Amino acid sequence: MSSLSESTASVQAIALPHPNYRPDIDGMRAIAVIAVVLFHAFPTVFKGGFVGVDVFFVISGFLIGSIIIGGLQTGRFSFMTFYGRRINRILPALLLVLAACWGLGWVALFPEEFMQLGKHIAGGASFVSNFVLLDERGYFDNASDSKILLHLWSLGIEEQFYLLWPLVLWVAWKVRFNLLALTLGLAATSFAFNIAIMQTDAVGAFYSPHARAWELLAGTALAWLALNRPKYLENARASAGPRFRNVLSVGGLGLVLLGFATINKERDFPGWWALMPVAGAVMLIAAGPFAVINRTVLSSRLMVGIGLISFPLYLWHWPLLSFARIIKGIPPDPVMRGGAIVLSVVLAWLTYRLVEMPLKRRSGRAKPLTLCALLAGMGLVGFYTFDKAGLPERSIDQGPAAVTAQFVGSYWAYMRNPGCEARHPYPAASEGAWWFCMDNKDTPPTLMLIGTSFANQLFPGLAKNPATQGHSILSIGTCDPASPDITTDPIVTPPHPCFGDRPLKQKQMIKSLIDQAATVEYAIIAGLSEDPDADYGDRLERYIAELEEKHVKVIVFLPHIQLWADPRSCYSRPLGGVLSNCVLSWDRYLEINAQYAPIISRISQSHPEVRFFDQKVLTCADGKCWAVLDGMPLYRDWGHLSEYASIRMAELFVEWAKVNAPGVLKN
Repeated sequence: MSSLSESTASVQAIALPHPNYRPDIDGMRAIAVIAVVLFHAFPTVFKGGFVGVDVFFVISGFLIGSIIIGGLQTGRFSFMTFYGRRINRILPALLLVLAACWGLGWVALFPEEFMQLGKHIAGGASFVSNFVLLDERGYFDNASDSKILLHLWSLGIEEQFYLLWPLVLWVAWKVRFNLLALTLGLAATSFAFNIAIMQTDAVGAFYSPHARAWELLAGTALAWLALNRPKYLENARASAGPRFRNVLSVGGLGLVLLGFATINKERDFPGWWALMPVAGAVMLIAAGPFAVINRTVLSSRLMVGIGLISFPLYLWHWPLLSFARIIKGIPPDPVMRGGAIVLSVVLAWLTYRLVEMPLKRRSGRAKPLTLCALLAGMGLVGFYTFDKAGLPERSIDQGPAAVTAQFVGSYWAYMRNPGCEARHPYPAASEGAWWFCMDNKDTPPTLMLIGTSFANQLFPGLAKNPATQGHSILSIGTCDPASPDITTDPIVTPPHPCFGDRPLKQKQMIKSLIDQAATVEYAIIAGLSEDPDADYGDRLERYIAELEEKHVKVIVFLPHIQLWADPRSCYSRPLGGVLSNCVLSWDRYLEINAQYAPIISRISQSHPEVRFFDQKVLTCADGKCWAVLDGMPLYRDWGHLSEYASIRMAELFVEWAKVNAPGVLKN
């Protein structure tokens, strides 16, 4: 984040007297970057550390606002000087990290991984990472910890602000518009947009510059007050004395720390919750360098030292954690994560001393032009890597082609096929659910796969098996049919396909399609929860009853065990060994069976025609469970079955059905 690299040397303080440098702001950077780094390294312990980013936004708004407004008021503002300084501050460390990530990716990443890194390098070099991440979100999107440059989203928001805000302030100054009124008005508009979009698109609010601008504008408003304090702040300080700034200082730090302690990913964030760290940061800056916390804690040598390397530390820490996760194949243990943080501190210090400081001493117009040219070149390298599908011709052992073909990552060939939606129309489908639509024939369906992506994963096996390919198979839906009609889980927010009332709309959609076709003989329900709640069995039973009322026979596929690791790491990979836990947990197998035993018993009594098939027969037997069978991976990602596993599952299902549900077989 660029606020980490900004110098406070040119900014005057809000409190008297006016020092040219505010070490306490470097101390604020230290608190913010420590919080972010600890959150990324130990997210289950430091759950609210990500709000350190919001502290950075306020700092950025204050420093940049001070530079621009101060320059306008003194007649010394220059766009060339402003952008030249931003380039000189930000690009050296950013270029180094982007180049290092690409170089390590060349030797350590498989083509699909390297392809994604290339796209993110291009996005980072053009400061649009937040928009790239917004565009990537989806049902099969890669896990966040495998996105090596995920953290550049915040740098993108700041640079977008830096690009437009100077021009807006300059125009407003030229037409004599009140800069404080403009700043507060835009901040209020941005905050209102943030609150509004949280109701429909929480992920969009997180990455949107429009929903985040108010945080930077809060800092700019404070900068205006600092530069115009004789009229607006002097009386308050004169009457309150040191106590006023000490209250601001202690209260500000308290709000920031309270945000770290109480905000987590389950909160509607940013939303109203972002007010806590933003207000705290504003209060800390407003307190001035002589307030008690600012003077004794934030201005200490240790905090200032961390603050000075905070920008390269922010840039280095996440790629190291992400590479460790990718190469190891599973989340690294605490010791490895701690080691990555120590290494990131060392690299940050070296970057500061050997790259940032020497370049800072160089002057001339050639420096920013050279840095921009290098950044453009790095962006082109990233785009080329993405465009060439991760450069698969690199000398990296990807394993046998039959194995690597199973690792589709975020791409799944069986999501939709041409004409499926047209053959099974439902007017409200687009508003009802984001849904799979796969069929193997252009005739009305006789067999439906209903459920989540864990139902859809069965399609290739059933469609290719001679004993079931006689069916006209339709795989449709996205939500667990036994989920509540209205989702209230705070984690299930847009763009999750099952947020709000979408589960209900999907059930209505499927029932309507059954009525339209009037040909459905069997429904396979799959994708059930691994951890059913107390009412789960009742909801499942009600849904089964609704299907049976339509004369549809029901077969329930019990949940399979998910891998929760990168299946590619079950094989050797560059710079990594073989994943040690490709043998799955037998205890988990027993736990799932125990949870479903009473559900199966009750439904079998009330609906004796229903049959239950245990998918775990593919992955578990005789006290052991596995992720690789006959040398082939059973998973395509962290939890979904590979196409090979789908085919093997269908074979096991057919053998089971010959005894338990022979009517479902049709060749």
